[in-house]
Amino acid sequence: MEEVLERQKRERRTRMRRRAASKRAQRELDEQLGVAVALLEEENQSRRGSREGRASNVDRHRHSRGIVCGVPSSGRSSPRERKRKGATSMKAVVITTPGGPEVLQLHEVEDPELKDNEVLIKVEATALNRADILQRKGMYPPPPGSSPYLGLECSGTIEAVGKQVSRWQVGDKVCALLSGGGYAEKVAVPAGQVLLAPPGVSLQDAASFPEVSCTVWSTVFMMSRLSAGETFLVHGGSSGIGTFAIQMAKYWGAKVFVTAGSEEKLAFCKNLGADVCINYKTEDFVARVKEETGGKGVDVILDIIGAEYFRRNLDSLSFDGRLFVIGTMGGAVTEIDLRVVLSKRLTIQAAGLRYRSPENKAAIVREVENNVWPAIVAGKVKPVVYKYFPLSEAAEAHLLMESSKHIGKILLLP
Repeated sequence: MEEVLERQKRERRTRMRRRAASKRAQRELDEQLGVAVALLEEENQSRRGSREGRASNVDRHRHSRGIVCGVPSSGRSSPRERKRKGATSMKAVVITTPGGPEVLQLHEVEDPELKDNEVLIKVEATALNRADILQRKGMYPPPPGSSPYLGLECSGTIEAVGKQVSRWQVGDKVCALLSGGGYAEKVAVPAGQVLLAPPGVSLQDAASFPEVSCTVWSTVFMMSRLSAGETFLVHGGSSGIGTFAIQMAKYWGAKVFVTAGSEEKLAFCKNLGADVCINYKTEDFVARVKEETGGKGVDVILDIIGAEYFRRNLDSLSFDGRLFVIGTMGGAVTEIDLRVVLSKRLTIQAAGLRYRSPENKAAIVREVENNVWPAIVAGKVKPVVYKYFPLSEAAEAHLLMESSKHIGKILLLP
């Protein structure tokens, strides 16, 4: 009887934890939807004002305080208030209006305000990510309270530390996972999202690691539990995510499959350690996966394509296989045959990094520090940088990323 009561208590506690987690997830989703709705409303108001021809200088000034560079403001002090306080300035790439690469311009802006739990980094380099393109187009607003500028990762030197920061000191060479703000000369970031720049890697190239390492480790290893001896397929093997995932999965002892769109890219993936390289333009990756695994399929798939590959991904998975979706380059809406999922006991997950809480990001960063950084220090995982651009040529860097001609990461240097 006591065992039954204890089991019931455990079950109640489990249900309570699940309900609490569900409520937290719903709150985060509501915040994201609220930001998107606010952005749409601002755009609609702007269009109405243009049609009526009544946008006065006062209206434009008021509008500029709510929207900075085409995205919601960070909620920090207004420009006029900070000018009174003697705020200093820096250069940053701003989105003058949502649109193509040409809307990116280098402007003089105010330095970031440093919160008590943050460090101020003088940026050595920042890296491009696909999310930057979406934000530039007005489709991916930054989280509330974040920098309005582009850039989800950076490397550099700490210039100042907040009152509550104890681990980091002025002068430390670091890299960091950001919610925004990397396309600038300085950025403020929560101390928990900072990593010591790995020895043996230049400070510039260290900017290529935070976003890919946190994404791959949290999805492939923490959540999908890829283990030594298992098989792993990563789509877009020549991308920044792909080149890192290949190296890390091989370091972990997995057999790696990749897809890419040219023989040059496949050869590069092969040189990084990929075992099976598939040209998605000339081959059916499902058939090739089945052939290479004796009809079994792979254990884990990391996918940036989304709807276009969804059904084929399910066909490519083994029993107890795990699919993790981190992008929707091939569409966001699809149908699912639950019989396939049920019969093969599949797990389907999806997640991003940017809208996670600072506490969750800090937990991932510490996991990366403990599990990924040793591989980098040992030389088993190396930065893959395709090209460097000055910050003033951010538009050209975006053009290159959108062409998909690059392999690995593209960096911007202030």
